[in-house]
Amino acid sequence: MLGDITAADEIYIVTGRTDMRKSIDGLCAIVEDQLHMDPRRSALYLFCGKRCDRIKALLWESDGFVLLYKRMEV
Repeated sequence: MLGDITAADEIYIVTGRTDMRKSIDGLCAIVEDQLHMDPRRSALYLFCGKRCDRIKALLWESDGFVLLYKRMEV
């Protein structure tokens, strides 16, 4: 199912500020370079931008990546 985050075995919160203009390839590079992990594992990776009101989530499914984006409203 598209974007079923309950399928992830692990959740990783990537610390620091992430350039929210990055898409799937850029976020995969962060996972590989900073976390030294394979982005294709059964894990959900969470990224936060500078303003902390936006979150991107990267998830590998059996047929490709899913990129989720959430903008919080107060």
